[in-house]
Amino acid sequence: MRKTREILRQKWELQRSHREVAFSVCTSASTIADTLSRAQAAGIDWTAAQTLSDDELEARMYKSTPSAAGQARAMPDCAYLHTERRKVGVTLALLHHEYLEQEPSGYRYTQFCEIYRRWAKKYRLSLRRAHRAGEKLFVDYSGKKPHYIDAKTGDRIEVEFFVAVLGASNYTYAEATASQRGQDFIASHVRAFEYFGGAAQAVVPDQLKSGVTTSCWYEPKIQHTYEEMAEHYSTTVLPARPKKPRDKAKVEGGVLIAQRWILACMRKQQFFSLEALNERIAELLELLNTRTMKIYGKSRRELFEALDRPVLKPLPAARFVYGDWKQAKVNIDYHIVIEGHYYSCHHSLIGEYVEARITATTVEIVRDGKRHTSHARSYVRGHFTTKDEHRPKAHEDKWPPSRIIEWAKNTVGSKTAALVEALLVECRHPERGYRSCMGIMRLCKRYGHERLEAACSRTLAVRGRSYKHVESILKNGLDRLPLQTEIDVTTETRPPVEHENLRGRNHYN
Repeated sequence: MRKTREILRQKWELQRSHREVAFSVCTSASTIADTLSRAQAAGIDWTAAQTLSDDELEARMYKSTPSAAGQARAMPDCAYLHTERRKVGVTLALLHHEYLEQEPSGYRYTQFCEIYRRWAKKYRLSLRRAHRAGEKLFVDYSGKKPHYIDAKTGDRIEVEFFVAVLGASNYTYAEATASQRGQDFIASHVRAFEYFGGAAQAVVPDQLKSGVTTSCWYEPKIQHTYEEMAEHYSTTVLPARPKKPRDKAKVEGGVLIAQRWILACMRKQQFFSLEALNERIAELLELLNTRTMKIYGKSRRELFEALDRPVLKPLPAARFVYGDWKQAKVNIDYHIVIEGHYYSCHHSLIGEYVEARITATTVEIVRDGKRHTSHARSYVRGHFTTKDEHRPKAHEDKWPPSRIIEWAKNTVGSKTAALVEALLVECRHPERGYRSCMGIMRLCKRYGHERLEAACSRTLAVRGRSYKHVESILKNGLDRLPLQTEIDVTTETRPPVEHENLRGRNHYN
């Protein structure tokens, strides 16, 4: 009680000087004089002071002080202040002005801010990262994984647990996915955007390989399809710094809460498919988002409706379609290879590099950031998908058939020329014949002219019509063996085989 009673006791009962009392209670002599004057003004002597409690003594001596007057002021609603600060353009100065409109005798600005900061520190809220409405969506995977039971084998199959949290309202989305690979990772984002009904200005993931191809503290390289998805939803990707979980503290806390209120609630339940598991997660997620939070006195959904929903970016008309990207070189037959199938480009791009975007239904070819052409995706290996407008006239400008045959005849020999001509004539797809001829031309560099001519001669003898025939002969050294004439097995006579182990056809009757 500000050492008041001890000061009065030493002055009035012990009759000590101001300096002695000040030294004893560790204060100044002026404070001793002020305390005595307050007691005399309140009509209090030592006898009366002994009968009063600490609260009564302080009330009588300090009832008119600014401190006592301040106790009667209305305290600001700190939870309300913290919620309002997340709205775009709202500052503590504006909130203090509104507070004074309701409480004209309330706290001044400095004390108002101090009260709010003490409240924020008590609840461990970081003022350094004030989350604005609709600004950021934080995403992460849980270290603790759910599982389901394979109905056929009875095996326990662990799956990933994806969590997304909006920064301002803590509104949460969660689901189970088969893996963390790119297709599942981006599909989870798409479903999260649809659950929220819009997209935040930025997405903050960890620097996992599905989203970041090159990890870096300052300039991480975003995975191509992930970047394309962000562009589709008019948002951007801002990966958290490596080993800095506070960059995405919202989702770190969101994962912990989802583990407690979703995974823990399912610990005694069994599921026999990923779909059944996600149905139960959706039910528990609804309960989580509608549960009232103690700090704010509102649920996540209420905060979401008031803060995030009005400022989220609207979803595009079409849903994002996942596609893998691959760089490929246009071969001399003006085709690129995607998973064993050949897709045509315009013949003017021969020898150039292009990018292919591969979805479940289409293959889109991009050159210099612009779409060049697209094809319906085929899963038949070794076949060709060719557009007529991509073909040159009679293949005049790039290695016409006559040039390939002439090269084979003049460089290697007549047998090689004959095989090349047969390939170009007999192949159903001219592009496939071109590719086989180019393979044979490359074999010349590895095995030499003489061996290639011998291998082509043997291939023609057995009516072979492919690059693989020639390569197999050369690889196994069959070109060095003498070429024998065909034997007519129908006219050949052989002596009967006599052996004691031969039972004869009558044995089985």
